[in-house]
Amino acid sequence: MRIRAAQVEDVPTIFELIQALAAYEKLSHAVTGNVSALGEHLFGDRPCVEAVLAELSGESVGFALFFTNYSTFLTKPGIYLEDLFVLPDYRGKGIGKALLSHLAGLALERGCGRLEWSVLDWNEPAIGFYQRMGATVLPDWRICRVTGEAMSQLASAD
Repeated sequence: MRIRAAQVEDVPTIFELIQALAAYEKLSHAVTGNVSALGEHLFGDRPCVEAVLAELSGESVGFALFFTNYSTFLTKPGIYLEDLFVLPDYRGKGIGKALLSHLAGLALERGCGRLEWSVLDWNEPAIGFYQRMGATVLPDWRICRVTGEAMSQLASAD
């Protein structure tokens, strides 16, 4: 197994893995992006995300997509893991753990104060996995999100 930084030529593969993740979460209908936009966000003039791939025998079987965030209380940058996914046939082989370990190493290397992510409340296998890796699932925090028309209305609010 090998964990490596994504390259430009990996963008279609990463997008396929994103689609597989969406199918697993029963959210395929929510994938409205495309390979071109993903490529621009990963490798364009102003990259805003990074990705690493997990390979087994030369085949991409998982990925982690992440970006830098910031803690005002720690006054340090952090890494926010947007998505971590391993194809179902390859689970239980240490690939998810290797991806998380790689990101923790990047966070330490970059002087980050924390590595964090969200998990769906119904995804008990993932919650258990993350807890076994040392993560604390914060029960008192909720994600707030504004998209689409609500974002437009908020932007124009007086």
